[in-house]
Amino acid sequence: MLSLTIFFPLAAGLVALALPAGRPGLVRRFALGASLVEFILAVVLLAGFDRNDSALQWRTTLDWIPSLGARYDVAVDGISLPLVVLTATLMVVVMVFVLPKHDRPRGHAFLFLLMETGLIGLFSSRDLLLFYVFFEVGLVPMYFIIGIWGHEHRRYAAIKFFLYTRAASLAMLLAFLALYLNTAPRTFSLDAMAQNPPLAGRAAALALLGLVIGFGVKLPLVPLHNWLPDAHVEAPTEGSVMLAGVQLKMGAYGLVAVMLRVLPESVREYDWLLLVVALITLVYGALAALAQSDLKRLVAYTSINHMGYVLLAVAVWGLATDADSRQLALNGAVIQMVSHGLLTAGLFFLVGMLQDRTHTREMDRFQGLLAQMPVYSWLLGLFAFGSLGLPGLSGFVAEFQVLGATVFNNVAAAAIALLGLIIITGLFIRMLVSVALGEPRSDLAPLTDLGARELISVIPLAALSLLIGVLPGLLVALVETATGPLAAMGL
Repeated sequence: MLSLTIFFPLAAGLVALALPAGRPGLVRRFALGASLVEFILAVVLLAGFDRNDSALQWRTTLDWIPSLGARYDVAVDGISLPLVVLTATLMVVVMVFVLPKHDRPRGHAFLFLLMETGLIGLFSSRDLLLFYVFFEVGLVPMYFIIGIWGHEHRRYAAIKFFLYTRAASLAMLLAFLALYLNTAPRTFSLDAMAQNPPLAGRAAALALLGLVIGFGVKLPLVPLHNWLPDAHVEAPTEGSVMLAGVQLKMGAYGLVAVMLRVLPESVREYDWLLLVVALITLVYGALAALAQSDLKRLVAYTSINHMGYVLLAVAVWGLATDADSRQLALNGAVIQMVSHGLLTAGLFFLVGMLQDRTHTREMDRFQGLLAQMPVYSWLLGLFAFGSLGLPGLSGFVAEFQVLGATVFNNVAAAAIALLGLIIITGLFIRMLVSVALGEPRSDLAPLTDLGARELISVIPLAALSLLIGVLPGLLVALVETATGPLAAMGL
């Protein structure tokens, strides 16, 4: 079942390439149907997952490259399964959003479905070489999506995106090879390395540096973030949704599910450095977002702040000496991945819908949208309040847990992280006041509110954020099946 879930989008994408070029509507409907089938498969995995069992589930293991000790080994746990479902959910709403767009639909559909295979494969991989292969499969389509369907400076942004992420993946691969060469017998198995970490001392520190660079570029961490604003601004709306909604989680997942398992001692040794980088990322991301007038660039910089909570949780894991605060931090990190995927994807959708109507993203060009577009404005408020951590929405559940665990272990670090949260709160309040309130501008033509297709694209994301915010135990119970054993490592 898991292998079917991984490779079905690829098969559907190949079929989409074979559909008649002169029938773009057929291609779009087929891609939407394929994404719906994939979503059903992901829900089946979720429904069949035993929340009382901390073991890996839906596992398939086959020989792949026996001479290298590499195996096709896929399974899901409480960390990876929520990200699999998130990926499938966002792909459905993306395919709804792009239904009326007829610019090279076959290639567009193929690239998105190929990306989905890479992302779900990465979240399911238990072999590091397989992880690397799916990492590349998940990234390369975005280069073409930005370069072909992006905005005015799309080629520059696409090349910058590719160079940064390619350098990151090579640093990650070097770290994987160092780990592999020190296993006996040699294997790329993540679980074998977790049971007996193969590196120590300076070699482990260098491998840690490689993984922090490899995963940190995708997170992104400061100062490895420079590619992100350009990629988001130049990407088409649907590209920004998948980039922020899921691709950033490739780095976050790697930090939590891979780095902590294979280099636990090095994480504990350099926890102070990871803490400093996390705090700089949190505050810088908030301040940089505050300085933006372009709504899309603003949302892109908030992603830097929000994903900094994941590294903060990893640093707290290294600092903490008790399993409870470790688990609290890791729970918050995983829920932050899901919450950020829902909320930031919703914000990018709404910014893109506004740009489609007005052909601008400058915040000072808008005013009084609440009078003209009330549904749009209320949804914008919901996603903004979720992003600033208002109780009742998913952002609060995630950030409260990470900050709570930080307070237990380092009050000064928690105070600095709280400063970033205060800046983010002011930022989103400023955005809402500027865009939604007041009298409509006379130099803008009257704007129509969201249509049915647009509502179908964003309402599921808002509803899921509300569900997590009101009933967090549903997700926490799933996540704890994996974070519990991870929190107890080395104690």
